[in-house]
Amino acid sequence: MIDPEIIDSPLSQSVMVEGHRFEIQIYRGENTLWTLEVVNEKSTSFVWDELFSTDRDALGAALADFENSSVEDFLA
Repeated sequence: MIDPEIIDSPLSQSVMVEGHRFEIQIYRGENTLWTLEVVNEKSTSFVWDELFSTDRDALGAALADFENSSVEDFLA
């Protein structure tokens, strides 16, 4: 069995939110939609259930959640 190729978005990035560093990871398989994952300083991963048509949409969702949610929601 061949492992599927994972395509990383060039929009993946590290961001600081209220003094905490988060890694926004955006990726997809060869024939799939984009997955959004945010990893906090403790290596806790938050993966969105929703898949995104574009990597730009995924990045927008992450940034909107940081803006509209409490940073504590991402520090578990």
